[in-house]
Amino acid sequence: MKLPYKGINVFYTDQGEGNPVVLLHGFLENATMWNAFIPELRKKNRVICIDLLGHGKTECLGYLHTMELMAETVEAVLNHLKINKPTLIGHSMGGYVALAFAEQNPNNLKGLCLMNSTAFPDTEEKKQNRDRAILAVKQNHKTFVRIAINNLFRPKNRIIFADKIKEVINSALETPLQGIVAALEGMKIRKNRTHILQLSNFKKMMIISKKDPVLDYETLINQTKNNTIKVVEFPDGHMSHIENESDFLINIMHFIEK
Repeated sequence: MKLPYKGINVFYTDQGEGNPVVLLHGFLENATMWNAFIPELRKKNRVICIDLLGHGKTECLGYLHTMELMAETVEAVLNHLKINKPTLIGHSMGGYVALAFAEQNPNNLKGLCLMNSTAFPDTEEKKQNRDRAILAVKQNHKTFVRIAINNLFRPKNRIIFADKIKEVINSALETPLQGIVAALEGMKIRKNRTHILQLSNFKKMMIISKKDPVLDYETLINQTKNNTIKVVEFPDGHMSHIENESDFLINIMHFIEK
C-alpha cells in the first residue's frame, strides 16, 4: 500500500491482527527482507513493514534523509493506520530510525529492538568512511552495492549463503543512487541516542553478533550495561535474519509476546 506524504509515496504492508509490530529494514534493504518472518508473526500480531525513504518502493525526499526525517515518515504511516504503542524492530539503519522514533514518541512505544544496530553516533573515522562510500557510490553504485552487501556477512557465511546473498544484492541494486547517498549522509550525522536505552517507558532488546564486521562487539555490550535491556548474542555477522534465521525468529517472537 502507498501513503501520500510530503509529495511522495511511502510504501508499506499491513498484515494480521493483534499487537502492532513495526519492522524497519536497514541500509540498501527494503520491506521484503522480512518476508520469511511475516507468516509466523502475523498469526498473533499486526505486522507493518515500511520501505524507508529512498529504499524499496518509497521515493526520495531530497538529498539528505536524516534518521529524524525517516522516523517522521514511520510516524505518518502509523498515524494513518491509527496504531498506538507498537513494538519496533529495526535492523542496522532501521535501528537508528527506531531510536529517533523512540526519542520523538517515548510514551507511544511498547518495545524497541535494535538488531545489529547501535545507539552511538558515527565516530570520526566512520564519518570519513561514509564520505568515501558516497564517492564510491557516485563513481559506480552497482560495484559499491555488491561489495557492501558481501561485507555484511561473516566470511565463512559468504559461501554458505551464496545464493541468498545474490538475492540480497539483486534487491539492493534496485535502490536508487539518490536514496543510497541520502541515507549515507543521514547516518553520518545521526545523534548519540544512548539516553534512549535508559528510558523505562518501554521494553528493550539488543541483538548483537560476535563477528559483526560493521559494529564492534564490545562497544555494543557496553551500551547494555546498567540498563534493563535483554541481550541476545549470535555467533555470526551483521545479517542475523539470514545467518541466524530460526534463532532470530524465536527471539523476536518471545520479545513481542513478553
